[in-house]
Amino acid sequence: MSSSKFKQDLPPKGGYAPVAFKRIPARQLVNAPLLFGGQVALFLIAWPMYAKARRRFEDHKIETKSAQFALQPMLLAERDRTFLKELRVNRDWEEEVMKDVPGWEVGTWFGEQVYKTSNKWMDPLWDEYVAYCRPIAQNKERTRKYRVSG
Repeated sequence: MSSSKFKQDLPPKGGYAPVAFKRIPARQLVNAPLLFGGQVALFLIAWPMYAKARRRFEDHKIETKSAQFALQPMLLAERDRTFLKELRVNRDWEEEVMKDVPGWEVGTWFGEQVYKTSNKWMDPLWDEYVAYCRPIAQNKERTRKYRVSG
């Protein structure tokens, strides 16, 4: 069989060293008063920086709102001007399309006035405003979310 002699694996003479299972706490780097003092120091340094940044933010917000308030009348006037120009284009289109129809008056429905004449402006119906647009453009205009509220 085998020429070598079987050797049993045994513990060393004198036995193994004792197993260290006792709790060894980690070394404490900082204590509670040092942590509290650091927190107070950090707060005292950061508070003036926060106050300065907050003032700058508030100033920027006031400046932005002032610009919006200053521009709003012009934007509303431009919106109204564009609206009236589009109504004029619609009226010209109706005049061109219906020029061959005998007895057709532009702005009426078979000779019957669509609007009452009064001193108060009344917005035309939405469908009349977008009557000559493509359906995709109508839907896009209808769902536009950045209108200036008046």
